[in-house]
Amino acid sequence: MEAVRVFRTRGMLAQLCHNARCFRLLSTLTAGNKRQKLQDSMTRPRVGFFYKTVMICKAHLNTASSTLDSSEIKKFQALANKWWDQHGEFAALHSMNDLRVPFVRDNLLNLNGGRKSGFPLSGYKILDVGCGGGVLSEPLARLGACITGIDPVEDSIKTAQLHQSFDPFLDKHIHYKACALEDITEEAMETFDGVVASEVVEHVSNVESFIKCCHKILKPEASLFITTINKTKLSYVFGILVAENMLKLLPKGTHEWEKFISPVELERIMESNGFSVKSIKGMLYNPISGLWSWIDSTAINYAIHAVKEKVPPEPDYCRSEDKDQPEDRT
Repeated sequence: MEAVRVFRTRGMLAQLCHNARCFRLLSTLTAGNKRQKLQDSMTRPRVGFFYKTVMICKAHLNTASSTLDSSEIKKFQALANKWWDQHGEFAALHSMNDLRVPFVRDNLLNLNGGRKSGFPLSGYKILDVGCGGGVLSEPLARLGACITGIDPVEDSIKTAQLHQSFDPFLDKHIHYKACALEDITEEAMETFDGVVASEVVEHVSNVESFIKCCHKILKPEASLFITTINKTKLSYVFGILVAENMLKLLPKGTHEWEKFISPVELERIMESNGFSVKSIKGMLYNPISGLWSWIDSTAINYAIHAVKEKVPPEPDYCRSEDKDQPEDRT
């Protein structure tokens, strides 16, 4: 029994010694790690604060230049699955195609000389900004154009893609993307032959930034088409009180009169940002017949067509100076 006790005691002592050695080793390693971390902190560049500051500044700049209005996105999010109900909230937009599709087609063809048979817009690359469920994108694609449709409401894009999927022709001619205009501006510089923003500018937060983005992505001498609502007493009465409150053609709150813009102001913004306005036409919606017609007055709705001005080449000063030099007759 005594031998057993001695053996157990020696075993316990050995275990204690082993534990002590492990503890010392662990302490050494920990101290080493702490020293290494201290050295690293002394030698590593302190970029954390600078990086965060830059990112905050970039976020502020992006917000400042954004054309998006979060309240407007929420409005259309609630309507995302109703785009193709031709008797619902978007009935007037479906009917507007009778005017706006020929308006885009004819101005593009007149600008570029003549009319093509078959698919008249074949070869044209058109951006449909705020495309929603594709109500305008589809008829333009059926004319042969290659359409890119963008909208910040992802569910609206999903609705457009679903409707497009039933027609193989449209699948080849339309590409939809859930994004804002400024999201593609840099990657699509001078890409498009035409940009269409139909019933969009009255929903953006910064019209001038929006127009500048349109200018960047258009090719020289390409076209910008806008349909929108004038800022008049008549537009308030018929565009909001009658259309939304009385006839319930649109959900209440769809439009805000303060965001409407007059054709004079829109033309000023466009021409100060490199566009030449070619035509402005008044539009009128008849809620009884459900049809649109062109009219002389722009007091309520109107359409505008502008062309991106071609920047003249800079003069070759070296060549002109050479011409001014007298000839050497020696």
